[in-house]
Amino acid sequence: MPDGSAALRVVAARAVPAAPRCPDPRAVLELLKPITWFAPMWAFGCGVVSAGGPSWAQLPWVLLGVILAGPLVCAMSQAVNDWFDRHVDAINEPQRPIPSGRLPGRWGLWIALAWTALSLAVAALLGGFVFWAGVVAIAAAWSYSAPPVRLKREGWLSASVCAFSYEGLPWVTGAALVAGGVPDGRIFALAALYSAGAIGIMILNDFKSVEGDRASGLASVPSVLGIDNAANVACVLMAAPQIGVIALLGDWGRTIHAAIVAALLAAQVVLMVRLLDNPVERTPWYNATGTSLYVLGMLASAFAVAPFGGGTIG
Repeated sequence: MPDGSAALRVVAARAVPAAPRCPDPRAVLELLKPITWFAPMWAFGCGVVSAGGPSWAQLPWVLLGVILAGPLVCAMSQAVNDWFDRHVDAINEPQRPIPSGRLPGRWGLWIALAWTALSLAVAALLGGFVFWAGVVAIAAAWSYSAPPVRLKREGWLSASVCAFSYEGLPWVTGAALVAGGVPDGRIFALAALYSAGAIGIMILNDFKSVEGDRASGLASVPSVLGIDNAANVACVLMAAPQIGVIALLGDWGRTIHAAIVAALLAAQVVLMVRLLDNPVERTPWYNATGTSLYVLGMLASAFAVAPFGGGTIG
């Protein structure tokens, strides 16, 4: 007859549920992080506006492009990042689907691969410039997270790649889809400046993971410079490119739009002063306020150059 401890072990083993064969859909959705889809979808939309807006015939393709930018490519990048960051997330965010065990085994990797294939298929359907932009975005996502490249090991490089992928690339892609080819050079200039400013936003987003970054050897900007210095650098990086945007819009004769961007920047500076008092605690607040003003400036700039595109806007 088994002793009491042996019997308890048998009961405990029977009480442990088997690992699910298929992941919980809620865990899959959490892995794909829908909240992150907004930025590239918004940038893609700004690109569409900046090229003059779509014709009725182009509208279905534009909607498919928005889906490509957010629920496909961006979601794929989140799955890739979570899979290769599962050990870091065990420190920073142990409740995430992979380290918490809600996505068991290699499900995180299989989902990342499936979304990569689906993203490539949709990009191929849209064709031309959009296809190659999709290839670049997918390559950037895997290079950012996966060894042996793993660009995120170097803080400045990782922040720059993220900013380019979230802002500049989808902006130019949306414009190219409407323009039917390479967009106007002014669109490239705006996309480049707003990508540069987004580097500051990416630095702020790294504040939440400083402990895990240091423990795992990731040289994120806050982990290298310290929180206070990184916050100051981020604010300068967010503000300076917008000054460049204001100057360009004025030079192009779009003075009303330049004034709108200037007013939005002035409001951001006021919010930045409060952010710098306690960067870690107030970064989520700033993302909801100051970053919202930043993206409104993107839209105002897009409308400023829309008449040059000769589309339906202007």
